[in-house]
Amino acid sequence: MKRLAFAAAAAWCGPGLAPHVPSLCDALRIPRRLDSPGVALTFDDGPHPEGTPAVLEALGAARATFFMVGEQVQRFPSLAGEVAAAGHEIALHGFRHRNQMRVTPRWLADDLARGAQAIADATGGPPCLYRPPYGIFTPAGLSYARREYELLLWSKWGRDWRRRTSAQEIASLATRDLRPGDVILLHDADWYSAPRSHERTAAAVPMILEALESAGLQPTGSGSAASRASSSSAGARSQSM
Repeated sequence: MKRLAFAAAAAWCGPGLAPHVPSLCDALRIPRRLDSPGVALTFDDGPHPEGTPAVLEALGAARATFFMVGEQVQRFPSLAGEVAAAGHEIALHGFRHRNQMRVTPRWLADDLARGAQAIADATGGPPCLYRPPYGIFTPAGLSYARREYELLLWSKWGRDWRRRTSAQEIASLATRDLRPGDVILLHDADWYSAPRSHERTAAAVPMILEALESAGLQPTGSGSAASRASSSSAGARSQSM
């Protein structure tokens, strides 16, 4: 009986542990890297009236992927449209920023549909790429999301949501041991993190771009073609949100 209970718990929690365990991402076929010579810059939780414009300015000509939250897109639709018009990819981060383990499958399906519609209304096109809040899937959530979207977690992060950090530390963490195909997780909003954290993120972006240039790596969007995504994690460090 205990073994059955343990097995059931492992099956339920397994997808939720994926951001922490690269080999689990491989086993579950959840991409966290790209088949690309470049490095993908990704920003979660926006749009934000201060953070998003600051990040756009810091990016300059570099392209990135913005995983937007539908409720914030509805508040700032013109800003979401501006990001798309600048050539960045707009991806889905849900309508509400909720942990999948705290909601029902039906709630999640409705949430993703609402988020995708909000993005389509603001940008003129539906999102193809999805990343769940906190990078956490449930078995049911993973199955549903995989049917509707392409998935992408991350292989590097800047831990930029923390209250006690600096732009220098964010850039250092985000660019440590970079390799082609890495996906960097950052945030252009502070709706769900430490107040004003987006200011440090925006300040870190030029340092991250400089580190990429020094390493001979090009910043790139993540792209929406499934063939570009890879769950390969050989030699990659475990990362989490």
